[in-house]
Amino acid sequence: MSTNELFNCHYCKDSLLGKKYIMKEDTQYCTKCYENLFANCCKSCSLAIGCNCKDLSYKDLHWHEQCFKCAKCSRSLVEKAFAAKDDLLLCTECYAHDYSSKCTTCKKTVMPGSRKMEYKGNSWHETCFLCHRCQQPIGTKSFIPKDTGYFCMPCFEKQFAYQCCACKKAITTGGVTYQDKPWHRECFLCIGCRKQLSGQRFTSRENYPYCLECFSNLYAKKCVGCTKPITSLAGAKYISFEERQWHSECFTCIQCSVSLVGRGFLTQRDNILCTDCGREK
Repeated sequence: MSTNELFNCHYCKDSLLGKKYIMKEDTQYCTKCYENLFANCCKSCSLAIGCNCKDLSYKDLHWHEQCFKCAKCSRSLVEKAFAAKDDLLLCTECYAHDYSSKCTTCKKTVMPGSRKMEYKGNSWHETCFLCHRCQQPIGTKSFIPKDTGYFCMPCFEKQFAYQCCACKKAITTGGVTYQDKPWHRECFLCIGCRKQLSGQRFTSRENYPYCLECFSNLYAKKCVGCTKPITSLAGAKYISFEERQWHSECFTCIQCSVSLVGRGFLTQRDNILCTDCGREK
């Protein structure tokens, strides 16, 4: 095989000597065969993108350089920012006009690629989303909506939040009201054991809150029988006689242990007896 035969188009076999050719995977092709075999089809004009044309691509689609235009205003998108919508390429101005959200504050378009804030279906330029009180951009910081405005946390606490009567700090969520005073849940504690009272049954003495256990231990009357506190807060029933008290279940004959609730009884010094045991004495 001669040198001339070796330097032919791989497909049509025409000699490439003195002609323009293209290499693909170590194989040479004349420009015509290359375009017929391998050239991409332009998405816009549907013609092949020849060897002498620049091939512009986006998401596996291809365009001639002169065909790479905004689908609405036809301005060239070569080396410019653009956006895609429903398989159409649009310049940023056309995309913003037709599809971008409008800033709730300044009513201007929020351009694609710019930073924006969104809340409950509304959009703002980052520099337009301001605290209603201090007029500083809220950005990514926490905020609280109030009436028709939005407040950064420090401003909301200064203007609206209740102050906990225990720690004197603002109550921003939840809280407990006791004697018309606000408390953080974690600050509303038993004055005796410091256990949190929020969500628990409690009572008070001299305006101080107590859990049931502390109140019983400190102030409840003690049962003569078992010496444990007697409290009616938990629904307990008790018997009272001569300034002494018993749980109902503890009010029994000192000798035979029969219950004396609803029955006659006798006393012997500090003891109580049923009538049968009392007669025996």
